[in-house]
Amino acid sequence: MRFEGKLDKWQDDRGFGYIVPQRGGDPVYVHISAFPPDGRRPRIGEVLSFEVEAGRDGQRRAVNVQRPGHKLMRTTHTPEPRHTGRGARSWAGFAVAAVLLAGGVYAYTQFWGDSNRAASGGSSEAPLYSPPPPSGFRCDGRIRCSQMTSCAEAKFFLASCPGVEMDADYNGIPCEQQWCVAGKER
Repeated sequence: MRFEGKLDKWQDDRGFGYIVPQRGGDPVYVHISAFPPDGRRPRIGEVLSFEVEAGRDGQRRAVNVQRPGHKLMRTTHTPEPRHTGRGARSWAGFAVAAVLLAGGVYAYTQFWGDSNRAASGGSSEAPLYSPPPPSGFRCDGRIRCSQMTSCAEAKFFLASCPGVEMDADYNGIPCEQQWCVAGKER
């Protein structure tokens, strides 16, 4: 239902005022957002047409305000922002920050921590670079005695390379049948 009234009070710097209904009654709160977007500022004493709705605080307020002689244009009222639980947002932000921090610590210890320990002379479980052994042998995928050329080579592979199958009786002597006969080298 539309009402008519006059703008009784207006605070231009704060963007609100009060309309006194023509048929009498208490003044109705009005915000600048209820006026049409025609660029004209409200003036005290101005006759206005308006609708009334209850605000969040229960106070009556004018909406869809129009000036006489102008085509009725519905202005959309922007509702006041609702508080959706600021605590929930701050906890989510905290959780994201904690995950990022944990990832950073993990990355540091995995990539930079080992190289810093190795450079400072400390031990490291998996060095980033190991020089070739002094014997000249290197792990190249060979795993059986038939692939070896000497007892020294078989001993190096057994001690240094994963997955070798050269110590059938698990006594620490590789290739006992071919290269390392009873502790003697061939």
